[in-house]
Amino acid sequence: MASLRHNSLGKLEPAEADSPRDGYLDAARACILDVGWRRTTLTEVARRAGVSRMTIYRTWSDMQQLLGDLMTREWAAVVTAQVAEEDASAPSIERLVGDIVGTVRILRDNELFVRIVELDPELILPYLLSRRGRSQDLILAITTAAIRAGQEAGEIRRGNPTAIARGLLLAAHGFVLSAHTMVDEVVSETELDDELTALLTRSLQP
Repeated sequence: MASLRHNSLGKLEPAEADSPRDGYLDAARACILDVGWRRTTLTEVARRAGVSRMTIYRTWSDMQQLLGDLMTREWAAVVTAQVAEEDASAPSIERLVGDIVGTVRILRDNELFVRIVELDPELILPYLLSRRGRSQDLILAITTAAIRAGQEAGEIRRGNPTAIARGLLLAAHGFVLSAHTMVDEVVSETELDDELTALLTRSLQP
């Protein structure tokens, strides 16, 4: 997976070339997909990456630090892929809502995300109950900029763009993490995504 960086405007861009660090993260990702977080060690990551343990230890002091970097890279890549597909000619609300709902759909099916939720859901809890993560801050920066631009064009309602962006992210959390609990023979996942689209659209309209 290509590495990513973001510029001063909060936009995501691919890095010019993969670094050795990306190879280590690829190895960690493979370990987690195979055996889960609890059974993954820095030693195993080093073995899979084909480097010494000290090489990995010099980069990350523990698995928690490595996981933070891995999740930031993974979720940033998801957002980048979705934003890259947007129709630049569409109205501000349509573009923003499309990006959010598209990102929600991709995240729900992302193999790393699914594996973590299945085997080690406690890893997600700090980002829901205690603090924001780097990827959440990056998503908020992009969303806030899009809202501000839409407000300036008169297409999005007035209000604190940062507060609006945070409200949208909180709404999206439930559709990423809990949508499966609301899917049955009466309601489909597609119908829930339609509801999210309606909810976000109406919350942004002037």
